[in-house]
Amino acid sequence: MQKMKLLAEWSYVPKPITRGYTKEVCVVDLGNRDGKYQFTPKSLSDEFVDRFTGGRGFGLGLLWDSVNEHTKWNDPENEVVISGGPLCGVTQYPGAGKCYSVFLSPATEQTYSSNAGGYFGPLIKFSGFDSFELRGIADRSVVIYVDGDEGKVQVFESPFDEDANSYTITEELHDYFSEGDPDREQGKRAISVVSTGQAAKHSFICGMNMSFYDLRRKVARLKQAGRGGGGTVLRNKGVHAIVVKRRKVTGLENDPADLATLQKVGAKLHKEIHDYDDVQCKMRKVGTAHLMEIMDDYQLLPVNNYKFGNHKDINNVHSDVYTSLFTQGLPDGCWYGCSLACAKAADNFELQTGPWKGRKVTVDGPEYETAGSMGSCIGVFDAKWTIEGNFYADHYGFDTISIGTALAFVCECYELGLITKEHTGGLDLSFGKKDELMTLIHRMAEGKDDFAVAVGLGIRKMKEIFAERYGADPKTMENIGMEGQGLETSQYRCQESIAQWGGYFLTLKGPQHDEAWLIFMDMVNKQLPTFEDKAEALYYFPNFRLWFSLVGLCKLPWNDIEPADNHVKYKGIEAAKVPEHVQNYVDIFNAVTGKNISKEDIITQSEKVYNFERIFNLRMGKGTRVWHNIPARGLGPVFADEYEARPDYFDGKLREAGIAPEGLTVEQKVEKLQEYRRGQWEVLVDAVYKRRGWNRNGIPTLETVKRLGIDTPEVVELLKKHLKPEDDWKD
Repeated sequence: MQKMKLLAEWSYVPKPITRGYTKEVCVVDLGNRDGKYQFTPKSLSDEFVDRFTGGRGFGLGLLWDSVNEHTKWNDPENEVVISGGPLCGVTQYPGAGKCYSVFLSPATEQTYSSNAGGYFGPLIKFSGFDSFELRGIADRSVVIYVDGDEGKVQVFESPFDEDANSYTITEELHDYFSEGDPDREQGKRAISVVSTGQAAKHSFICGMNMSFYDLRRKVARLKQAGRGGGGTVLRNKGVHAIVVKRRKVTGLENDPADLATLQKVGAKLHKEIHDYDDVQCKMRKVGTAHLMEIMDDYQLLPVNNYKFGNHKDINNVHSDVYTSLFTQGLPDGCWYGCSLACAKAADNFELQTGPWKGRKVTVDGPEYETAGSMGSCIGVFDAKWTIEGNFYADHYGFDTISIGTALAFVCECYELGLITKEHTGGLDLSFGKKDELMTLIHRMAEGKDDFAVAVGLGIRKMKEIFAERYGADPKTMENIGMEGQGLETSQYRCQESIAQWGGYFLTLKGPQHDEAWLIFMDMVNKQLPTFEDKAEALYYFPNFRLWFSLVGLCKLPWNDIEPADNHVKYKGIEAAKVPEHVQNYVDIFNAVTGKNISKEDIITQSEKVYNFERIFNLRMGKGTRVWHNIPARGLGPVFADEYEARPDYFDGKLREAGIAPEGLTVEQKVEKLQEYRRGQWEVLVDAVYKRRGWNRNGIPTLETVKRLGIDTPEVVELLKKHLKPEDDWKD
C-alpha cells in the first residue's frame, strides 16, 4: 500500500488504568468539511462514572452532550462513541473483549448502541482511553490512527477509493501499521481496525467491522457492531477506518484490586466450559449455529419472513453441517483468554460470485442470527450459500440480520404481487431464489439502481417507497414488515410467546435480541403464567443483559454454559438467571474495581442507563408508546396458509381465548386470533410500563429518575414537558 499522507498529528501521554478505568476520552473532531481536525483528551468526573458505569453508558452520556433534539444522523454533531467498560480487556475471565458503539441511527432516528467483539475495545482502553469519541465530518476520506505505544493520534488521507470494502481495508491496514515491527505477526496482532464497506455510502443497514488478527490462520478477522447503521454514520463522516495499535498487552492492564479472586472466578468458569460445553451448547464446535435445529423443533425458526416456524429441509442447515464446514481444533476466542471460543470460521472457502469470485477466503461465522436471516428467513436452505452471503455482507458493510430480514420482506412482497420484475430489474425474488438474491446483494452494495438502494434503506423506508413508486398496499406491508422503531427483527419467531412480544417490541432500540430472550421460559417451560410475571421478566432481564454492555463483557458465558446442577438447585425464573454466574459477575466487578456491589446493584447500575436511554429517545422525538409498535406477523398468522400449516394448534388457541372456531372460514379465524392477541399486547404494554416505573405513555416518571439518581436539571426539564396527568396510573 502506498504511503499515506499525514493530515494532522498530536501527541498525548497515555493515562494509566486504575481499577478498570482511565477516566479519559479520546475526542477526535473532523470539523465541518473544512479540514479543521482537532484532538482533545477529555476527563470524566467521578459523578459521570458513577452514573453511567462504562461502555454503553459512557457512550450515551457523551453523545447526549454533543447533540440536541434537532440533530440528525448525518449532521456533524452526531457522534460515534466506542467504549469498553471497567472489565473490558480482562484476560482471566472469558468473554471480556466487548465494546459498545453509540450513535444516532439513520434507521431508527434515535439513539442506537451496538456491541462488537474483536480487539478494538481493549486496545483503545490500554492506549489510555475509556472511550473513543468521533464527531464532525471530514473534508475528504480519512484514516484515523491511535498509537497507544508512542502516544500519538494521527489523521491520514485515505488511500482507498470510495468503493473500498472491509476485508480490503482491514488487511491492508494491518499490514501497513505493522511494517517495521521486529515480529511482523505479533505487530499485526497488536492492531485493531474499525471499518465498513461501500454499501454504507447509501444504505441505512450497514454496521462497523472490528478486527482481530488470528495468529494461527494468519488473517485479520472481523467482528461486527452490526445493527442500527453505525457503519453508515462512519462512512458519512468520511472515515474509512479507525485504527488502534498497542503492543505488550499483559493480564494486569486493568490494575485489578484483587487479582486472586479474579483468577479464581475465571478458573471456575473455564472448568465449566471444559466439562460441559460439549453436552450443553457446543459453542467451541459450532458457536451459536447450534440453535438451528432447536429452533426448528419448537416452531421458532423464521421461515419465509417468519410465516412458518420449521421446514422439511432443516437437515441441510443442521448444526452438524456447519460443524463440518467450520475449522475445528483452533482456539476461536475473539479476545485473549476466552475459552468459550464461539468465533467460528470457515477457512479456504472459495467464493462463487461477486468481485472476489474464485478467491479463497476465511469467513467468520455464520452465527445463528446470520444462518437464520440469510438462510431460512429468505427460504434458503444451503449452508454454503449462507456462508458466501455472510462474507459479502461483512465485506460490503451490511448488517447480516437487517439485510436478511429486509430481503425476506422483499421476497414476500414479490410473491404477493406487490412488486414485480418490472420493479426488481428483472429478478425473480421469490423465496429460495438463491442466484437472484445474491445478485441483489451485489447490486445493493453498488447502489447503482433505485430498487436496490431502496432495499438497503430497510423495511420501514421500503414500505413508504413501495407504496409511492409501485402502488403496493400499505396495510399488507404493515402486517408483514418485521420491523419495530425502524429496526429489522432478529431471528426468533415470537408469535407464540407473549413475553417475547415485549422482548422484541418493548425495547429501547427496536427488535434485537440483546434485551430479553424469554421464549423458552414463557412458551415452552410455562414459567411466566401471568402478565405480572411477564412484566417482571421484562424488567429484570433487559436490565441484567444491559449490564454486559456497561462493563465490556460478552453475554454468552452467562447462560450458554451453566453449572451442571443449575436446574436442580434453582427453579423457574431463578434458574434462568443462573445465580452462580450472576455472583461471578459481582465478584469479578469488585475484584477489578475495588468496589463492593451486590447482585441488586447490577440491576440498579443498568436501570440508570436503561431509563436514561429511554429519556434520550424521548428527547429525539421518539420514546413514547406510539413507537412501541408490533406488526401483525409478530402476533400470529396473517394469511390462511400460515394458519393452515397448524390448523389444530391455532383452533386450540382460539378455544383458549373463548372463541369457537367451528363455522368460521380460515380468514375469519385469522382475523379473530389477531384481534384477540392485539388486546393481549395492550395488556402486556401496560403491565411492563408499570413495572419499569414508566407512565401509560411509556415515559419514565419523575419518581423513577429521582430513585435512580439520574434526575439532572436537563432530564427533569425534559420530562416535565412530556409527562401529562392523564397518563398517570389511576390505581
